[in-house]
Amino acid sequence: MSDTFRALQVSKTDDGLKAEIKDLGMGDLMEGDVTVEVAASTVNYKDGLAITGASPIIRKFPLIPGIDFSGTVTASDNASFKAGDKVVLNGWGVGEGHHGGYAGMARVKGDWLVKLPDTISLERAMAIGTAGYTAMLCVLGLEKQGVKPGDGDVLVTGAAGGVGSVAIALLSKLGYRVIASTGRASEEAYLKDLGAAEIIDRKELSEAGRPLGKERWAGAVDPVGSHTLVNVLAQTQYGGTVTACGLAQGPDLPATVLPFILRGVKLVGIDSVMAPKAIREEAWARLGKDLDLKKLDAMTTKAGLGDVPQLAQDILAGKVRGRVVVDVNA
Repeated sequence: MSDTFRALQVSKTDDGLKAEIKDLGMGDLMEGDVTVEVAASTVNYKDGLAITGASPIIRKFPLIPGIDFSGTVTASDNASFKAGDKVVLNGWGVGEGHHGGYAGMARVKGDWLVKLPDTISLERAMAIGTAGYTAMLCVLGLEKQGVKPGDGDVLVTGAAGGVGSVAIALLSKLGYRVIASTGRASEEAYLKDLGAAEIIDRKELSEAGRPLGKERWAGAVDPVGSHTLVNVLAQTQYGGTVTACGLAQGPDLPATVLPFILRGVKLVGIDSVMAPKAIREEAWARLGKDLDLKKLDAMTTKAGLGDVPQLAQDILAGKVRGRVVVDVNA
């Protein structure tokens, strides 16, 4: 193992943020009780916001972004981990205020790490990434509110994105009939291959609508927010549940209370960043069991560290389909 490693570092300049590949040393890493040789990272919507500066995600500069990574422990002062352990990290402010996954090495708190199930490789762990882990949290949220396959359809918005793609694959394998909402009509075959039974145009949900609409689904996974989430709630069946995990359309919620007080609809917030370790371990264990890895591979493309700045722009523009694995050593 070399004393130096490649990293994508973001600096703040008078003209905005600047992302560039640099050679760094172990002394450049931040504090932590576990050191990891990083194998892969990925590109999430939040990474796009961070690298482009579209939202003030990064809180200190210069910083290595990347809210995810998978790798192998090389040194540990944490009793829960030893050299050779295969681990994954999602969230915890990594890539925001602490150096993240776009680097050959990372040093973090062991409490932020989860040991990977034996069924998931380091590369596939980043094909899953925060987006897929969040999708699993959404599915768990639906299950814990009692939404069963026999109760009716489950809607997935932002269906061709990372959260949506994994959510469709998970839900269909678990026996749910999935409706996929997308603005990309060209992705119909892709979404049906993942397990979607029906495709609807996102325009049906993205504009201001009625406080209550026809009851169409027993549950929903929504990474979009804003008017889309409002319309999803308005068309959820009596007693149904919507899990909200994103804000691709916006953080606003211009809604009424009618779905809640007339139909008993439940809105469940899904937080992936600070979720307790027990919930993370449950989610990754379920991913190891319930995610069809062939479908995961089919939704995954590969990239190198130098591709990340462009991918950051592309994901904000809705041009990234499924999941991207970033080989930090390529």
